Amino acid sequence: MKANVLLVLVALGLGGCASNATYLQLTPVTGDVARIDGRMVTRGEADSVVVVASFEREDMEYLAMDIEIKNRSNRAIDFDQSNFRYVALDANEDTLREARNQSMALLRTAANPALETELVKDKVDKEKRRLKTAKIINTVLFVAIVASDVSSSSRRQSGESWVRNRISHDGAYNLIQAKRVIDHGTFANRMQRYDFESYRWRELALRRIYIQPGESVRGFVYLPKAMQASFIKMLYPVPETGGITFTFMQSATKQRPK
Repeated sequence: MKANVLLVLVALGLGGCASNATYLQLTPVTGDVARIDGRMVTRGEADSVVVVASFEREDMEYLAMDIEIKNRSNRAIDFDQSNFRYVALDANEDTLREARNQSMALLRTAANPALETELVKDKVDKEKRRLKTAKIINTVLFVAIVASDVSSSSRRQSGESWVRNRISHDGAYNLIQAKRVIDHGTFANRMQRYDFESYRWRELALRRIYIQPGESVRGFVYLPKAMQASFIKMLYPVPETGGITFTFMQSATKQRPK
């Protein structure tokens, strides 16, 4: 019984492992490239729509691109940030293929903030259910350990057996407490992440909007990462002309960008 309880606790994730982080850096290599305030920025124009783009940072599973859209036409334009997309390229600038389907190009589309906001709400609800389940499991394990402790303590045993019994059960009690701390710590960390994600989609990300003539909007467009890419060819479609494209060189480093 005691051994089974300890095995269950170990299986529930009291251990951890370290990982080697790799950081991405993107540099524009096409368009009107210039260095502005220490950052490499590129610019393109089509059908009186101007796009200014630069790489801001890696943001969890996304590439955060700083994007400004200027409307120089005489009509309002319907800007939809999820129209941004890119094709991943290898070192020879040939199109990479999806690992599970070699007939498909490795294409990624920008995140839709409205949809992502709803997904964050779902993740929050799931995390609350996970913590509730963990509390139930902890209670069941605690009751089982108490029952085992009472049962073994009521039996006649030698002094050596009593010591082993106490060490075993005290260790089990400590593991239960450690699991509770880990469960609540995991919950707090994930909720903090979800709070940031919600803020990101609500306040930082460019959202769908009509841009009036002579006006502009600026914010972040979030592109899902493709770690294997050496270049990404980004497109923002524009009616009549096909769109504005930029190519960014992608490099990886073990050092966190400053």
